[in-house]
Amino acid sequence: MSFRTGALLGLAFFLAGCGGGGSSSSGKHRVGLVFDLGGRGDKSFNDSAYEGVARAAKELGIEFDYIEPGDGADREAALRQLASSKDELIFGVGFLFTDDIALVAKDFPNKKFGCIDFAVNPNSKMPDNLVALKFREHEGSFLVGAIAGLVSKTNAVGFVGGMDIPLIHKFEAGFAAGAKAVNPKVKVLTGYAGVTGEAFKNPAKGKAISYSQIGQGADVIFHASGTTGLGVFEAAREKKIFAIGVDADQFSEAPGFILTSMLKRGDVAVYKTIEALLTGRFKSGVQEFGLAEGGVGYVYDANNKSLIPEAVVKRVEELKAKIVKGEIKVPAS
Repeated sequence: MSFRTGALLGLAFFLAGCGGGGSSSSGKHRVGLVFDLGGRGDKSFNDSAYEGVARAAKELGIEFDYIEPGDGADREAALRQLASSKDELIFGVGFLFTDDIALVAKDFPNKKFGCIDFAVNPNSKMPDNLVALKFREHEGSFLVGAIAGLVSKTNAVGFVGGMDIPLIHKFEAGFAAGAKAVNPKVKVLTGYAGVTGEAFKNPAKGKAISYSQIGQGADVIFHASGTTGLGVFEAAREKKIFAIGVDADQFSEAPGFILTSMLKRGDVAVYKTIEALLTGRFKSGVQEFGLAEGGVGYVYDANNKSLIPEAVVKRVEELKAKIVKGEIKVPAS
């Protein structure tokens, strides 16, 4: 989808769903959102961020619009378009926005900006109007790793990452630590789809990596790879093994084969940032969300209850409590 098309569709939705279409006469606060690769409808991190602004519209009375930047080449232009509008707070979804949003924030000092997974550079000062929304993904990944280690019948589990970068290494490290904490005999197989942003939207590569891991005995595979994970789910269905979703509840992608999903609550981070803006508590710098803050977790509900024994859930909840109390330190790399 091109930037222009995405902008038009985003504005059209805003007009229909939020009422007002940007008229300042309403007196409502305005928020803008620019999606990452995959866009709205990825049933993952982009959708989670959207849920945050949608909840704020319902509960806090804001108005919002959004833009899908297509292949990502227009991130800066999209941010500038929203910053030039009446939007007071503009979000970029994903670490790929880091350089662009820092630049735009400097050029629009009277606006506020939030970036999910902003890559903080210790040698560079962040703009005073920008908040980096970070997550302790390794904590949530530890819990689904523990589920995988306890459920596996082959003592082999897999991890499929998207882009081979430190952010995704956190998912891998937590997952491996959780699996081995409950099952010292388990073997953790890992694979990455690539070294560019394209690695997050390559289902064929995700399926190929999964097939390789299944061939080595893996009967549970966790992915942190955007829409590349759709290939993981397809492999799980075909080979009758379990997959673990990421960011949002992905059970509907392969009912009966999604053991659980590691929740990365972009919606919580976005909502709380909007709430802080409205109450005059917006703070720049880094804000981190882990298990204690409700920023990460795992899915256990009516859909997957029959797939996870109660004894496994009890063990995982015990581990969760220890992480929150600081009794377990989950490795991030």
